Amino acid sequence: MRVVIAEDAVLLREGVQRLLADDGITTVAAVDNGDHLVAAVETHRPDLALVDVRMPPTFTDEGLRAALRARELVPGLPVLVLSQYVEETYAVELLSAGAGGVGYLLKERVADVAEFLDAIHRVSSGGTAIDPDVIAQLMARGRRDPLASLTPRESEVLGLMAQGMTNSAIAARLVVSHGAVEKHIGNIFAKLGLETSDTEHRRVRAVLTYLGR
Repeated sequence: MRVVIAEDAVLLREGVQRLLADDGITTVAAVDNGDHLVAAVETHRPDLALVDVRMPPTFTDEGLRAALRARELVPGLPVLVLSQYVEETYAVELLSAGAGGVGYLLKERVADVAEFLDAIHRVSSGGTAIDPDVIAQLMARGRRDPLASLTPRESEVLGLMAQGMTNSAIAARLVVSHGAVEKHIGNIFAKLGLETSDTEHRRVRAVLTYLGR
């Protein structure tokens, strides 16, 4: 088996490589950011991409977004995500893609070497390996108010959007820059999971979510 690893923590990255090597698995590339992951996948066409969620430059969800881009380049690419957290928005998109093996494990599971290696082999063979805690959080997500994750300012911006106000009008009302309004709206789209269509369509969907709460 040939694997690409994307992990910015050097010690963990090297430790995983040695662990895989002991099991006869070859690491064809080990990178520390999302762009390099995409490039490595396109170059090596591995049997599996092992991906950390939070990597440079913002340490939020770069790994998941890069994994989704990599899957666009190599359809059906098996992806096993490792994280200390459950990044819900992109996790749902990755786990519901439907093609190729996929897994999402919390990093604490790596401590159980047998379980970790079993997950790698299962995902590389087209199966799934989903941490029970991940499943619990994603199920809870479906029962939550989708607007609950917005900050007070983001909620205020969305409310003004629902009134039909333009970005410029919102900036004037809140006495902030146009760029600050765009940033808030981008955060709103991301938190509501509206990441796959044009800006105007996402704006309408965000307002409908707000009005339908």
